Amino acid sequence: MIHGDPKLNNFLFDRHARRVVSLIDLDTVKPGLVHYDIGDCLRSCCQSTTADSTGESFDLNIAGILLEGYLEEAHGFFSPEDYAYLYAAIELIPFELGLRFYSDYLQGNIYFKVSRPEQNLQRAVKQFELCASIRRQQPMLKAIIAKLQHVFSPR
Repeated sequence: MIHGDPKLNNFLFDRHARRVVSLIDLDTVKPGLVHYDIGDCLRSCCQSTTADSTGESFDLNIAGILLEGYLEEAHGFFSPEDYAYLYAAIELIPFELGLRFYSDYLQGNIYFKVSRPEQNLQRAVKQFELCASIRRQQPMLKAIIAKLQHVFSPR
């Protein structure tokens, strides 16, 4: 069993120790694909608004730190194929969520809760911007994954 939804909103932080103490969204505990889980975790934790307000960007430094910590634990069950699909999952999750937000917007905002009519459209645009940022950094992200695979794979 895995958590199934390890995004930033689902972590409980100890404010004084500045660390995660628990996962709190346990309604999604289920068998699932590790690629979706780490992809969604990176999507939510590595997303930041660019300083020039041109959109969402993917923070490669945070991604590297999270991947290192994750793969330090997961390397025991990660196969070479798992590493090969890791980048695709990281790019896929914001694209899929963007499609879900956009579809909901087109259907009249019936799934995701909104406080204004254009909110799901704006959410979709942010996810597509994040996806584009990930794509622009593809060579560097793949290099991080390859380095970590080399570090954590059995020799």
